[in-house]
Amino acid sequence: MWGIVPAAGAGTRIQPLAFSKELLPVGSWQDGTSERPRAVSEYLVERMILAGADRICFVIAPGKSDILEYYGARGLPVRVCYTVQPRPQGLCDAIFQALPFIAADQFVIVGLPDTIWFPEDALRGLGDDPLSFLLFPVDAPERFDAVLTDATGRVREIRVKEADPGSRWVWGAFKLSGRTLLALYQLWESRERRDEYIGTLVNAWLAQGGRAVGVRGGETYVDVGTLHGYREAIGVLSARAAVEAVR
Repeated sequence: MWGIVPAAGAGTRIQPLAFSKELLPVGSWQDGTSERPRAVSEYLVERMILAGADRICFVIAPGKSDILEYYGARGLPVRVCYTVQPRPQGLCDAIFQALPFIAADQFVIVGLPDTIWFPEDALRGLGDDPLSFLLFPVDAPERFDAVLTDATGRVREIRVKEADPGSRWVWGAFKLSGRTLLALYQLWESRERRDEYIGTLVNAWLAQGGRAVGVRGGETYVDVGTLHGYREAIGVLSARAAVEAVR
C-alpha cells in the first residue's frame, strides 16, 4: 500500500521559516538514549506505516530538497520516492503527481503533512472501499472540509471551508484504490483541472454515481499550519505525554 504525502505547499500561513513547513519541529522522538526534535510530517508518515503502507511518495516543490535530505538521512523502514509538483496548483494536482507510481489494484492513503491527529492507528479503521475518509470532530469545521454522511456512513457531500457547514466532522486523511485515483484524475482532467480542493472534485464524482464512505474514527485533529495551530499541537502533545507518564 502507498502513502502519498503532499509536501509541495509554500506554508505562507506560518512563514517565514528557514526550512520547509513540513520539517517544523513539533514534539520529539527518542533516538536510543537521546531525545531529538521531531518534524511535524513524521507524525503522518508514522501513521501511514501503522496502517500498512510499505511505500511512501513525497510530492515536493522545486527548491524543497531539504525534505529529501531529511528523510534520506532519517532512514524510514519503508521504500520512499519523491516526485515534483512544478507549480503550486492545489491539493488535487499534488496528489495526481504520484499517479504514475500507483497500480490499479493497489491502495493509497493520503494525508496532510502539517497536521497531527489521534489515535495513531485510526487509519486502520478504513476498509477496502473504493474511497473512504477518516473523519475527526472539530470545534471550527468552517476552517476545514466538513463531510456530510447519511445514517449508513455514506458520504453525501463535502463542504469546503463553508460557514455553518452542517457537520462538525471533517476529513483528516483518506484511502482509495488506484483505480479510483485514476478515475478521479480523469474526471479532474475533464473538468479542465479547475478543482483545487479534493472536496469539490469528490462532489463531482459523487454526482456521477461514485461512492465514498466516512468513518468517524478520529478523536483529535490539529492543523499545525498556523501559529495558533502550532501552539495547540504543543499543548495536545504535552497533555498526552503527561497522561502516559502517569500510567
